Amino acid sequence: MDTTFVLIPGPWTGAWVWEPVALGLRRQGYDARPVTLSGLDSPDEDVSKIGLDTHIDDVLSVLETVDQGRVILVAHSYSGIVGGQVADRRPDLVAHTVFVEGFLPHNGRSMLHAFPERLRADDLRLIAANRGRWPAPDAAVVADGQDLTLRQARWLAERFVGHPGRTVAEPAALTRPLSSLRATYVVCEKEHFGGQISLDVSALRAEPGWTFESLDTGHWPMVSAPDRLVSLLTAVAARV
Repeated sequence: MDTTFVLIPGPWTGAWVWEPVALGLRRQGYDARPVTLSGLDSPDEDVSKIGLDTHIDDVLSVLETVDQGRVILVAHSYSGIVGGQVADRRPDLVAHTVFVEGFLPHNGRSMLHAFPERLRADDLRLIAANRGRWPAPDAAVVADGQDLTLRQARWLAERFVGHPGRTVAEPAALTRPLSSLRATYVVCEKEHFGGQISLDVSALRAEPGWTFESLDTGHWPMVSAPDRLVSLLTAVAARV
């Protein structure tokens, strides 16, 4: 097939978190390329020079290695900020973007601006106190209500790396309205109390270039429901 999936991980993780999904996509005949963003290979790396543009450039470098066919970006959680800007900058290279419980980029606003002001201030203090890294949660927090077994939550938490803090604190920059993207948003139902999703996400339901899908699982579907996520992504590829 002439479709390449570029899989961008969420916070604290690397390409490893996507491996079950990448394997499933490859079995279906697709090219799947999970990415490890800068600063997330090792907790000992100096991340002081790693900003949001660094992560955008990481993904752009992968796109430029795709020789032919179309690219579908799949961006989880934090990396929605990254994937949305990559798609904005290079619409010639990105056929479609899939936001899996992804934060959406908004011009002049950072990912942390999605949080209440007090929580955002707390996170900025944590980043400053942790050598410029946004600390990862422990297994109990990861497992809470997210359709993960304790073993799966521990597997995640043991591999988490503190996330480069500048990337969640720096503002996004868009050249055109987010509504103009060709995109799919995947809502993971167990992440949302009472089915409520953020207003900036729900506002896009009315946009012709956006579709919405849902999975009955939590925030880490590549771990809790990889087969269902693969089926959803292959359906998106068939539709694009």
